[in-house]
Amino acid sequence: MSDVRTPGSTSRGVKSLATAAEAGAHQREWFADLRRRVAAGEPFALLNADVPHEIFRTMDIPYAVGQWWASLVAAKQRSGHYLELVRRRGYPDYSEQYNAVTLGAAFDPEPEAGPWGGLPRPDIIVGDASGDVTRKIFDLWGREPGVIFYPLESAAENEVPVNWWELMPHRWEQAVGPARLDLLTAELENLVRFLETTTGRRFSETRFREVLALVNEQEEWNRKARDLIARARPAPLGVVDSIPSVMLPQWHRGTEWARDIARRFYEEVRERVDSGHAACPGERARLMWIGRGLWYDMGFYQRFQEEYGAVFVWSMYLAVAADGYLRYGDDPMRALAARFAAFSDQLYTPPWSSEWYVKEARLHGIDGVVHLVSDDPRGSYFTARALEAAGFPVIEIHADNVDTRTFGDDVAAQVGRWLEDVVLT
Repeated sequence: MSDVRTPGSTSRGVKSLATAAEAGAHQREWFADLRRRVAAGEPFALLNADVPHEIFRTMDIPYAVGQWWASLVAAKQRSGHYLELVRRRGYPDYSEQYNAVTLGAAFDPEPEAGPWGGLPRPDIIVGDASGDVTRKIFDLWGREPGVIFYPLESAAENEVPVNWWELMPHRWEQAVGPARLDLLTAELENLVRFLETTTGRRFSETRFREVLALVNEQEEWNRKARDLIARARPAPLGVVDSIPSVMLPQWHRGTEWARDIARRFYEEVRERVDSGHAACPGERARLMWIGRGLWYDMGFYQRFQEEYGAVFVWSMYLAVAADGYLRYGDDPMRALAARFAAFSDQLYTPPWSSEWYVKEARLHGIDGVVHLVSDDPRGSYFTARALEAAGFPVIEIHADNVDTRTFGDDVAAQVGRWLEDVVLT
């Protein structure tokens, strides 16, 4: 193919949506303000992606998300530096890199040299105990001077609901199960008491309800955008635009800015559909990307448009925003627990995940699936088999989304051959 990567090369995706550019600019401004607040003595929390951020939003505790920081580091081609710092401490640099990269910031002798001035040292780490390796990484954070690690349990349920995405907005008790909700609700109530004690901030239920309402409004707009993109022919945009337009505002859930940019994102998509705009003129194939974003090479997603007419129209970020977050109910803390008690299941645990991916592939008229499989596959085998059984061809890429060492220089060529031999035949 004509655009094969040369050894060690990466490329940045070309964004065309105003909301994608605005989200990026807002993120930089927000982080500069966060650094100022922390420097002034405010408590700072580092959270895992599937931790209920809404509690910290309610209490106005500055926080950042570990996976977001790792994605920024990877985009700046700096993940190797932080993984080297982990390796120097005697820890493996080849496992759970998405969390290990951020751990490396704790060991950096020159933290201010990091992207955007560097990650401030957190006072509090909150993560769920979803796996042995992840838990050990958080435990290492907790050994750092002045850092407290607060773990949340990760429960499981034998009964798996059919079409959970239809149940979640209003019938989440049925979808998740009362035992899991009882556990996480109690843990979140304890988390509130812990934060009140350690930070001196107070929790307001009135403010909490306002935050949850804003989150639901944001995700309703994302759902409308997802459905619009799924129906549109040709695709009005690719994932290089949709990922930043959706994912960066997710880190600001519960704010008016996040709600409003979700609305503007939908309006931009609507304008493109109405005008017949094509992300890939001459579109021949609609592709699905399963896995975390390839942060160090976002241009990868656009490599196949000109030569093959193949456009990546789907990533999990907009799709899970549409199906995975909406929660309505009279008990706000229990509704928040319902948002996260099965969050990992929705993305990674078959048949929760596999049935959802098949549903999304059908909804979007997908012609082929590119599946990024990391060293922690968590059900990836069954996801691929479910998609193939439903008639969707799948190619697996075995790599890590923040570790460039794992991404072979011939991956683009492999995908090109697969398009030629399987998808476009």
